[in-house]
Parts: sequence; C-alpha cells; structure tokens
Amino acid sequence: MSRDRAVDALRAYAIGGVVLGHWLVTGLVLTADGELHQSSPLTALPGLAPVTWVLQTLGLFFFTAGFGSARSLARHRGGPGGWLARRLRRLALPALALLGAGAAVLLAATVAGIPDDTLAVALRLAVSPLWFLLPLLLLVASTGPLRAAVARWGLVRCAAPAVAVVAAADLAGRLLPTGTSLAPVTVVAAWAVPYLLGLAHAEGRLAGRRVAGALAGGGAVALAALLALGYPVSAVGVPGAGVSNLNPPSLLAVALAVTQVGVGLLARPGLERLLARRLPGRAVTEVNRNAVRIYLWHQPVLVAVTALVARGGVALPGLHTAPDGPGWVLARFCWLPLFAAVLVTLARAGRRPARRTGWRRPGGGGAASRSAEYVPSAARVYDDRRSGPPDVRR
Repeated sequence: MSRDRAVDALRAYAIGGVVLGHWLVTGLVLTADGELHQSSPLTALPGLAPVTWVLQTLGLFFFTAGFGSARSLARHRGGPGGWLARRLRRLALPALALLGAGAAVLLAATVAGIPDDTLAVALRLAVSPLWFLLPLLLLVASTGPLRAAVARWGLVRCAAPAVAVVAAADLAGRLLPTGTSLAPVTVVAAWAVPYLLGLAHAEGRLAGRRVAGALAGGGAVALAALLALGYPVSAVGVPGAGVSNLNPPSLLAVALAVTQVGVGLLARPGLERLLARRLPGRAVTEVNRNAVRIYLWHQPVLVAVTALVARGGVALPGLHTAPDGPGWVLARFCWLPLFAAVLVTLARAGRRPARRTGWRRPGGGGAASRSAEYVPSAARVYDDRRSGPPDVRR
C-alpha cells in the first residue's frame, strides 16, 4: 500500500500551523524583577483573530491521524490488539521522554533559583502539548469499531452524534450560570469528526472534487452562521475572554476542521505537483518523520530560548516585551528562525537510527539467486508504527 503524499503534505501543514500559531500567540513578558509572565497579542490586536483560522490546524491533525490509523490497521497482519499496543506505544513513549526531560530541567531550574512564577509559566507551556494525547489515544483505540461503523452506516450518520454532543455542550455553556463546570466530553467528540473524515478518506469515501467542495462549502457556511450567532472570531483562546472556541472545542472548531479538510482535498492536485519537486518533497518527508517530536517539543523550545536569553537581564523586542502592537509581531518573526533551528536540532537528536530490515533474495536461479539484494519491505516504505508519522525512503 503506497503512501498518499497529499495527506503527507496536509499533515506537515497541520504540524507547521500548530507550531507557528503557538510561537506567534504566546508572549512571555520579562518583568522588572526578572520573572516571565504569559501574554497574547490577540488581546491587544483583536484584528489578528481571522489569522487563527489558518494557523489553528488541529482538525487537519486529527484528519491525517484517522487516515494513517485506517491505512495502518488495514495492512496489519495479526490481531488488532497487537496493532493497537504498538500504535499507542509509539505515541506514549515520546510523551514520557518529554515529561522526564521536563522534570530534570525543572529540578535544575529550581536549584538555580529561577523565580516560582517563571517556573509555573514554563511548566504550563511545556506540558500543554500533551493535552492532545487523551483524545488521540481514545480515537486510535476506537479505530476498528469506528471503521466498521462508517462502513455500515456511512460517514454522516457516524459524525452526526459527535456534532450533536458538541452542540449540546455549547448550548449548556450559554444557558448555565457562569462558572458551572461541564464534563470535557467535547474534547473527544469535536475531534472525532475530522478523525472520522480521515477514516472515510482512507476507504475512498471522500474521492472527487464534488465531495471536497461540499465539505469546504458546507463548513464555510457553518462558520458564517456560527459567527452570526455570536461565537468568538478567534479559533484559539484569548486571555481574558469569557468564551473560547478551543478550550473546550466548540462547534466553530468543528466547522473550521471540516472546512480545512475540504479545502485540503480540493488542493490535492496542486499538492501532488508541489511534492514532485525535490525541496518541498524532502521538507514534507522530514516533517512527517519527526511530527510527534516536533509537536511535543515546540513549546519547551520557546520557553527554553526565552528563559535562557532572559538571564542576561535585558528585555529584547519580540521575545521579552509585551505583545501590544504590530511591532511586536514583526520582531517575533525575527526570532522564529532561532526557534526553528533549536527545534530541528532536538528532533533530529531524538530520532532513533534507522534499522535495516527486509533482506531477501530475488527469485530465479543463477548468479542472481546466489547474491543477496536489499529490498525495502512494505513496513520500511510505509512504516507508521514508529513515534510520529511514518518514515519514507525513496
């Protein structure tokens, strides 16, 4: 089963959107007493809110996860228990590595006398990427039953209950008194919709521009209707705002995910032509190969670089200053290459060396049958059983 390179491109875009979005909306302000406090440019610059529709790409993340899980399970030889154990292990081990490294750094920072407020902010941001593990693990564990349900009842009938749960939670949040806590059921229900879309796409149910156009158009209409009903414009949380579209995910997050999936499928021919070029193709391959590590480590990199530079005691624009104007955004863009360089270094350092597998002799007699030839096995060409999306060897 060959790779779907267009889905690889969407996965790379999803990871890049999450990373870039976090790096642009997370400000760490250095105070006079040397502490770091979190702030967001969306508070002072609400006009930037529509940009979050492009950078909040978690819907595409779960769509490609559903696609990859369906493909992986379909080609797996053996019981589903073995497949699930390996799949969950590849997700959990990088998270445990992050927690272990974070605990060691936290201990060293405490000994070094880093202020408590700075440590609290650093810890919160460093572990914040881990939230996605719970819904992702639950959805991956349900891949078999969900595939069977989509095959029996169809995509719409399977996604409708999840949408209804999110709608009910949104309505309850508006009607109940302020401060009433609700069970976080929408964290799974909302992201189940793009995950189901990924499962359906793996089975060929979303083929054709008509289906892609219906998803993109229907999602856009839903977005417009929800904004007219008073949903926040920003696709991510804004400090101080009473309602968030992401924590917990709302109907607007679901509509945005459907729209992004539809647009991504419409862009398929262009993505395939782009990936035929050497440089874009290699970049997408590298991002897919290191996707989980990139996702887990991008916030710790932001915190570490900001805190280490702050030890000099000078508040640098775009890194330690308040995100209160367009100048801060421009200055933050200047820091992005440094963040990216550190993140790439960490991702490559954490990658396990490739194992050579799949040695076999070609059929036939004569000299050819007496000499061993290395032929990449199917698992080598499409190996998504590792941590993160699969490796590619051309």
